[in-house]
Amino acid sequence: MAALSDDWSARHSVLANARRTAALINALSGTGDREPQPKPAAEAEVEAATVAAAVAEVLRKYGESEPVELAPDDVVRMRVAALLLREVFAAEDVDAAAAALNRLLAEQTGPLRLTSHGGSAPWHPHLDSHDDAPWDEWFLTSSCLALTVLLWDHQRPPGGLCASPACRNVYITSGPGPARRYCSRRCATRERVAAHRRGQRATDTKSHSGSGSGTS
Repeated sequence: MAALSDDWSARHSVLANARRTAALINALSGTGDREPQPKPAAEAEVEAATVAAAVAEVLRKYGESEPVELAPDDVVRMRVAALLLREVFAAEDVDAAAAALNRLLAEQTGPLRLTSHGGSAPWHPHLDSHDDAPWDEWFLTSSCLALTVLLWDHQRPPGGLCASPACRNVYITSGPGPARRYCSRRCATRERVAAHRRGQRATDTKSHSGSGSGTS
């Protein structure tokens, strides 16, 4: 049982749960922090299936047991939860993040309880109503729990929104060092290159403007 407990704890640590939250939000909220726009029924059905597959892949990656089955309504409700959780990631400082989490804890979660899922896992805390709660309730409450512990532990926002206008994914902040601004190295590199090119164009424009001012 000790080996099983150690393996379970590694896969379901607070940080792993928080990273799962960010990955699910990104898979669910492809429209960023905007409300999804109405689409034709056929297009919406294809999109829902694509999103459901992406969500299921994230759940499997983070240790969810098979079968992972998501109905279209599950995806719709999980998207609503994702938009609520984005408020925590959009917070500008730790006080705002704490206020956002307090609202969610007061309005969206149940009392803290311990469960072992009938002895199939080590005892651990839950904020959902029961072990068979719907996907959206489990997603929102487990995310609130993980983000709350991270904020408590580090005394700073548990995550942020990618500063790249072309991305706007969410990410988890962890570890020492300066605060992150981007969700990935790819986004950071893309924005540095774009800033360099803008600076180069400005320099070239100033140079051309200066060279023309002295002519008659």
